[in-house]
Amino acid sequence: MDKNVRILAINPGSTSTKIAVYQNEKVVFLKTIRHSPEELAKFPRITDQYQYRKEKIHQELKDADIYFDLIRAVIGRGGLVKPIASGVYRVNEAMRQDLLACKMGEHASNLGALIADDIAKELPNAIALIADPVVVDEFEPLARYSGHPAFERVSIFHALNQKAIARSHAKSIMRQYEDMNLIVAHLGGGITVGAHRKGRVIDVNQGLDGDGPFSPERSGGLPSGALVRAAFSGKYTLGEMTEMITGKGGLMAYMGTNDAYLVERNAKDGDRKSTEVLEAMAYQVAKEIGAMSTVLKGEVDGILITGGMANSRWICNLIIERVFKIAPIYIYPGEDEMRALAENALLAINGEVEVKEYV
Repeated sequence: MDKNVRILAINPGSTSTKIAVYQNEKVVFLKTIRHSPEELAKFPRITDQYQYRKEKIHQELKDADIYFDLIRAVIGRGGLVKPIASGVYRVNEAMRQDLLACKMGEHASNLGALIADDIAKELPNAIALIADPVVVDEFEPLARYSGHPAFERVSIFHALNQKAIARSHAKSIMRQYEDMNLIVAHLGGGITVGAHRKGRVIDVNQGLDGDGPFSPERSGGLPSGALVRAAFSGKYTLGEMTEMITGKGGLMAYMGTNDAYLVERNAKDGDRKSTEVLEAMAYQVAKEIGAMSTVLKGEVDGILITGGMANSRWICNLIIERVFKIAPIYIYPGEDEMRALAENALLAINGEVEVKEYV
C-alpha cells in the first residue's frame, strides 16, 4: 500500500459543501464551505451550481497547499440516481446524464458525482467514484408492496451512514457484516430504520417524503385519507403540501423548530408539550424498530442507533426502554459521511471491493 495515496471526498449540502482530504485512513484536511442564499440564487437549478462549487473547492485546496498530483480518487456523495445495489460506483457518462437531467429528482447531493468527475479528469492519475447513495435498493419483493399497485414502496434512506456504521460495528466485535442481522436506526433531520440481513438492507422506511417515524423536519407516515382530503381542500398549494411532509413537518410543525436539542432542553425545564412530542417521536422510532424485527423474523444480532440525535442520552433511553428485549443495543452518536466516503474509496483503490459500473 502506498502511504502517500490521497483521497478527496466531497459532500454537497443545500447551503454548504463539505470537503476532506484523507491520506489512506487519516484525515489531513477538512473544511465546510458555506454558500449564501444570495450566491445560490444566481442558479436556476441545483445542477447549475456545480461549476461554481467546483471552483470554491479548488480555491480551498489551493489555499491549504494540497498537492493535487497525489490524489488517486475523488469520491462524491451519491445523489438521486436510479435505484442501485450497495457498493462503490465509477462516475460514468450514464450517471452524469441522469444527474444533470435530474431523472430521479433534484437534490444537492446530485452535485457530488458531477464535481468529483470534473476534478478527477483534471488530475494525472485519479478516478471519480460515488458510494452507497441514498437510493441503494436491496429490497425483497414483499417489501415493495404498499397496498395499491399505483404506489410501490421504494428504498430511499441514509445508506452511506447506515452501511458504514453496520460494517464498523461488525468489525468491532470481530464479525462480518455479511454474517449478521442488524437493525440500524439513523436519527437525523430525517429518520430511517433499516433491516440489514446478511449485508443487505431488505426493508427500510422511506424517510425522505412520507414513511415511518416523524423527525425534526419530516412528518413521516401521515393518515392517508386525511392527507388526500387536505390536498384537495383548496387550502394548500402543491408546494405547501410538499413542505408539510418534508421540511416543515415533525418537530418543526409541532414545536416551530427543527432543533431537537432545544426541544429537549425545554422538556427538561418542565415544558409538557416538548416532553410529549419527543416521547411520541421516540415511540414511533421504537415501533419502526419493532416492525423491522419482524422483517428479520426475530433473529436480530443487534440494534444500532446512530445519527445526530443519538448524542441525546434521553432520546436514546426513550427508545431503548421499548426495544431492549429484542436484541442488544449499541449507540453510535453522530455520523461521519466523509470518513465513510474515504473508506469506500480506499477499498476501491486497494482492490478490496469491486468498482461497479452504473447503467
